[in-house]
Amino acid sequence: MRVLIMLVLGALLIGAPAVAAGRRQAVAQVSPAGMAQILSPPQMPALGSAKAKVTVVEYMDYNCPYCRLMAPDFQRLVNTDPGVRVLFKDWPIFGPVSTYAAKAALAAQYQGKYLVAHQALLSTPDRLGSLKQVRSALQHAGIDLRRLDVDLKIHGAAINATLARIRAEARGLGLEGTPGLIVGDLFVPGAVNFADLQKLIAIVRNQAQSQSHSPPDPVHG
Repeated sequence: MRVLIMLVLGALLIGAPAVAAGRRQAVAQVSPAGMAQILSPPQMPALGSAKAKVTVVEYMDYNCPYCRLMAPDFQRLVNTDPGVRVLFKDWPIFGPVSTYAAKAALAAQYQGKYLVAHQALLSTPDRLGSLKQVRSALQHAGIDLRRLDVDLKIHGAAINATLARIRAEARGLGLEGTPGLIVGDLFVPGAVNFADLQKLIAIVRNQAQSQSHSPPDPVHG
């Protein structure tokens, strides 16, 4: 998997994220083969416009405190920048409740409510400590729990395959925890604040603009 998701080029340094207690974070570039795999279908519905030219990917866990802190920033981002969409990768690493929450969110897609479930699980006032708490949050968000249970059973193999794929991607990227972010093809192994997220998006756009203005390589006969 590391062959497919190689981190190439040197590191860019951005300003210290507020949530990272003053640490500076290296930003690496994901190979084209890696991005093709990460963005290949099937995918969950993304937050924001399907026509957006910049995609932000977040590897996340519903019990990750930094994922919870960043959730409002992603919503703010798509509300203020129609050229960006956010794709979530459920990577449960905080135990059985996190795993159930991820499976439940993926199962909610069969009701057309993945993003509803996603936001509900990240918005609970406390850490998700039990399956009952997960189900209560989903029910209050309008998820049909009876149908959810049926979909968890019927589509269990597909849900497990999706989680296995995401787990392999995270390992291939060398992630050691959540969140892990990819902005365009720039990989950040950790949380960033809203201002740094915007900086990364600006870098991606500048790179795309520079490439579009570059003259074609000469053809040698």
